[in-house]
Amino acid sequence: ALYVVNVERNGKIIYTWKGNQKNTHIGLYDLQTKRNEHLYMFEKNLHIISCSINNERTLLAVSFCQYTEEERASQLLQSVSKYLTLLIEIQPINNVRVLKAVDSCVRVQFLYPVEGRNASRESRLLLVSEDKYIEQFDIHVVAEEEHKVVIEKSGQLPRAKVVDDLVWAQWDMMEQRLFYIVPKESKSTLRCVQFYPDENFNSILESHLDIAVNDTQLKLVNFGYDYCQDQDVASKSLNLQVFTSKAGGLCVCCSSVSDTPHEIIYSIYFLHKGYNKTFTVSLERTESHQLKEVAFMNLDYYVAAYLPGQFLHLLNIQHPDLLCYSLFLTGEDARIDTLQNCSIRSPWVSAVLDCDTRSLYNVSISDSALLRFLQKSKRDCERLAALHCALLYFQHTEDLEMQIIRWISENLSTCHSFDPIQEFIIASLYCRLCPETQNLDKLLPYTSLHDWIGSSLYSCFLCNTFQFQNSKGFWEKLNSNLESVKYAEPHLHYHSNMLRKEWRNLSEESILFGLLFCSFWDFCLFTNQREERRTTAYLRNIFENAKKYVLVSIIFTPSYLHKLVPLFEEEDYQQQLLMGLMVAQLKDHLMRHLQYVGKKKIDQIVLDYVANLLNLVHRIMKEVWRRYQLHSCIFCFDERGSTGEFAVFHIMSRILEAANGMCMPLPPGFHTLHLGLGVRCLPLHTLLHYIDNGILQLTETCVKKLLKDLDDTEQNEKLKFSIVMRLPEALGQKVRQYWNHPINANLIARKYVKLLLEKLGNMQCSRPIPERPSVPVEFLPLNYLTNMLAEIENQGLHPYEKQDHINARFVEETALKHTMTLLGLKYS
Repeated sequence: ALYVVNVERNGKIIYTWKGNQKNTHIGLYDLQTKRNEHLYMFEKNLHIISCSINNERTLLAVSFCQYTEEERASQLLQSVSKYLTLLIEIQPINNVRVLKAVDSCVRVQFLYPVEGRNASRESRLLLVSEDKYIEQFDIHVVAEEEHKVVIEKSGQLPRAKVVDDLVWAQWDMMEQRLFYIVPKESKSTLRCVQFYPDENFNSILESHLDIAVNDTQLKLVNFGYDYCQDQDVASKSLNLQVFTSKAGGLCVCCSSVSDTPHEIIYSIYFLHKGYNKTFTVSLERTESHQLKEVAFMNLDYYVAAYLPGQFLHLLNIQHPDLLCYSLFLTGEDARIDTLQNCSIRSPWVSAVLDCDTRSLYNVSISDSALLRFLQKSKRDCERLAALHCALLYFQHTEDLEMQIIRWISENLSTCHSFDPIQEFIIASLYCRLCPETQNLDKLLPYTSLHDWIGSSLYSCFLCNTFQFQNSKGFWEKLNSNLESVKYAEPHLHYHSNMLRKEWRNLSEESILFGLLFCSFWDFCLFTNQREERRTTAYLRNIFENAKKYVLVSIIFTPSYLHKLVPLFEEEDYQQQLLMGLMVAQLKDHLMRHLQYVGKKKIDQIVLDYVANLLNLVHRIMKEVWRRYQLHSCIFCFDERGSTGEFAVFHIMSRILEAANGMCMPLPPGFHTLHLGLGVRCLPLHTLLHYIDNGILQLTETCVKKLLKDLDDTEQNEKLKFSIVMRLPEALGQKVRQYWNHPINANLIARKYVKLLLEKLGNMQCSRPIPERPSVPVEFLPLNYLTNMLAEIENQGLHPYEKQDHINARFVEETALKHTMTLLGLKYS
């Protein structure tokens, strides 16, 4: 059988096996090329404890046990050391040098340079002794004839002490880091030594942890894999592992023995966030002999705590303050078929070594299993955690996104603690944009839930226990994470509260009344007349930004979405204002905290944010439209809507509710499409109720089409009249002319007279009444009214300048028609 004994930084796996003659062989497997290579053979049956090969594959370090205690006693080998550590020249196989011959176990590990570096004539080797010290050997080699490589010096090799008096150590082969713990009074101190390719080594981290460590025996992690030795030590020492992530995450995972039978206790220290959390799990229907230690796995964005046959706990390490982002699975959901043992190590991200079978596996979260779990979950906390896991872990594959949108459309009414549309949009924006810019993850929102119950269950500890020196790469990111914690990170995230406040102020000041259905310059005139406190330049800047972002978002939206979903590229000044406000505030927020990035880059970030936001709404609409098989042209108001259209209308109402909750703009034409579906699907009283409560918004495109296309049956007249009576003034002036009906003419005339008289104010008509070509009417009140209106028009106070046919003559004719209709007479 093959047994894995070590995994090197370059992904090469060192393994051993026994030959037919009981010889002990050492081989090397390359994960990239899928090729095996025989390295060395011992002509006897040996128990290999540790093995490592240098980057140039010229030197092999091996540590093994020469005999068992029984063999030692039976053969009276009192003077022979139990453990032997050798350094072997293998290019070609040549000299063998003894590094250690002691009775204490020794582990070996070569240091590796950065990838792509040219071959070096110097190798460095770590020796880890169970006598609680680690030392480094410097080995120089020279090339002789026929490509023969040998160790340069025949005497003792230079060495340096790295660590003393440690009780626990873990090797990070990918980043060449040594984590270790030294006991210090009542607390333990976690330290880290970083090894550099062109330097020696440097102590870079120190943090005090409230962890009780058994200091009687050394526990080693990832210094080779000798299961027999590790199992003996594990029963007497702490089960602890350190995991890091690309985003600067640093977690310490540990489990301890509980005094209560059938109970498991484990803790996670999120050092990069200043949190730690202890979990206690009560197990059911299990034998005491089956209780083993919890296995921890590094999945980059998640840390997994796993007890085979019992539970699988996935903890989100980017946002540990929200317990709802973590998944606790039991039963079949927690089953990992190939990992049924607790003797598991995670040598690097998404890799697991089963020390029982000495087999190495790639481990990842299954997208299909996660979707099944999302679909069958009944609890909001599980749904929320699964939703965020799918968006964060799988980085938006189109098929996965489609299935998530389908699940959202089916479960809008079953999620009571959160809005799935809000979470989908915010989390999607966060996952798409944050990887591109450092520290952006600390500034953009990642959830709409800011007060989820459970975040207070974490214990906090001081971050100033960290000591950094020469911070680079990962350490720079970790330091940045800690700085954000010191300055209260939740307050750094962009929040829509300020946007909502500004939006509400505009609404309360009635600016929207003049903004909804007029051009920008009309609006500027409107604001100047009202002497608003905001300058025209400020509003112009908002509108110009909004128009640019709307245009770009339309360009970025795939053309098939426009064909599939009839969203119109119309000017929605209300949405443009909201978008302009969002752009201005988001830019200001990022400029305060990302000054080193530069204005051009921040402009691009905001552009991507808004474009992706609108595109996500398009994506939701596309999937919903496709699911219910709706046609691209549905604005035929003489037919009632289908069941599918009603379902889409309901989903659009929930999208609108989610957008209002986040103070988020919607794509141009969304309100027109929503209103069109409402007219087709809702009875009149419900439709008017939705309009009066702001759920449906009257838009020029939809109202104009409704007035032009519907004939004047009694039912349609009632609908048109109800709509016309609810039109804001600016919109009413534009669209009432499309309904050629006495009722509408009467409304227009009344409104015209009212506006003229309001403009007249206290002015007096001093000039003589001019002659007007008109039908002679022997009705003095009407004559007086029309003459006065004509005089006001001559003074340049015409309120409908763009509609010349609406004048005093129009009022006179409308009044006569209305009177004749009331009298039952025919007007000619």
